[in-house]
Amino acid sequence: MTDTGTPPADGDVTASRTTDITAGPGGVMTDEVGVVTGELTLRTELRSGQVVLRVQYKDAAEWYVVTGGRATLADPADLDAVHAIAVGLLNRPEG
Repeated sequence: MTDTGTPPADGDVTASRTTDITAGPGGVMTDEVGVVTGELTLRTELRSGQVVLRVQYKDAAEWYVVTGGRATLADPADLDAVHAIAVGLLNRPEG
């Protein structure tokens, strides 16, 4: 399967959570374009038991997969916890 960085059609996503964040020093590493910085939107998607973290520049169209941001999720109820942890790690508005 090839991932273009574009979120799948809504019908393919079982569930998702989205939060605006500010990247900390060094930004967020992505598979497609390397480091992205500044005001971003983080989306945690669940599809077929797999969780994928994606970011985009706030209000942009293109999404990028966070490097290392893929995992199998044993229980879909854990999506909120995974998203909260990702936000806690990647949102650094004060550096």
